Amino acid sequence: MPEQAEVLRRFLEHGRLRSMPARRAKRRMVLDYLAGHFEPGRTYTEAEVNGILARFHPDVASLRRYLVDEEFLERREGSYWRAGGTFHVD
Repeated sequence: MPEQAEVLRRFLEHGRLRSMPARRAKRRMVLDYLAGHFEPGRTYTEAEVNGILARFHPDVASLRRYLVDEEFLERREGSYWRAGGTFHVD
């Protein structure tokens, strides 16, 4: 996806998120990228989700909320799992 690559170049610097795009379409591209760091079929604790997201930005609560609100992650009783995004098959 060339457009997603351009958005990621604009909003990521050295693998860290500089800011979250204001436009929903671009924000979803960034969230899709973040969701790709969660293994499909695996359940994560909130601490594990925070640990993964902290590699990209210190405001893990906002990133976690965006991922859940946009249905890239599902949450139930303190557990999280990947629910959407682009899945890559090897």
